[in-house]
Formats: sequence, C-alpha cells, structure tokens
Amino acid sequence: MKKLTTVIHKGKKRLGRGYGSGKGGHTAGRGQKGQKTRKKLGLMFEGVKVKKSFIKRLPFLRGKGRFSAQIKPFPIHLEALQELPSGTILNEEYLIKEGFVKKSDISKKGVKVLGNYNLTKKLTVDLPVSKKAREKIIEAGGNVTGGSVKNV
Repeated sequence: MKKLTTVIHKGKKRLGRGYGSGKGGHTAGRGQKGQKTRKKLGLMFEGVKVKKSFIKRLPFLRGKGRFSAQIKPFPIHLEALQELPSGTILNEEYLIKEGFVKKSDISKKGVKVLGNYNLTKKLTVDLPVSKKAREKIIEAGGNVTGGSVKNV
C-alpha cells in the first residue's frame, strides 16, 4: 500500500472581511485610526520624516544624458584580434561565428574595435574603429574599410 502524504497550505488571512475572517471584525488587525489602517502605502513610504528621506538623499541628475540613456557600442580590443590568423576579414558575421559577441549584442549596440594593444597581424577590418586602432591596424599592414556604429 502506498503511503499518502498530505501538504497543508494555510492561506493568508483576509483582512477586513468581517468576523468570519478569523481576524476580528471592526479594525481587522490594523489597529485604530491612521494612514496605515485605511489604504495601501507606496513602496517609498517612510512615515513622517522629511529631512532625511530616501528621495531627498539621492543626488540630482544634472546636465547631458539626463533625459535619455546613451547606448555605447560593444568594445573589441586589438589584444583579442592578435589571436586571429593573418589575412582574416573581420566583420560582424565573423565575430558571431567565432563567438566573440552574440548576435543580440550587435543588433542592440553595435561593435567598435579599440586600439589598446599593438597588433602584428595583417587584418582587413570592416567594422567601426577608433583612431588609435585604425593607426595600429594600418601600421601592421592591414586595412580598414570601416562602417558606422549602430544606435549611437
């Protein structure tokens, strides 16, 4: 014979539904008078203190970028490109195929090659490139056909 196990789940008390709710009638466990007895309070409610409330302690957002979020392209450093074989044509499809970036990252942000490292391989780069990266790629014997960064 199988042993039956029962799960007992006790639901939360429903307040303000009369004496049959199990929490008394009149005030229904909310005490006497006051703001908390009558309605739900917001997440940011801190009582009566005003001088040091959470909102007052936050810094003001001033200047550029206040009204819109800036989407920066996904960076690819020359250090990572050093591992590629010479003569590689570097474009978005190649980056996705080799697993450098996800397709969703490219479609949302775009990519940009940054020149923080010396390059010794000859590469053809068909992506947006920083000034320093362009100089270093051309210096190594490669060429840059470039492109524009998406959503910037």
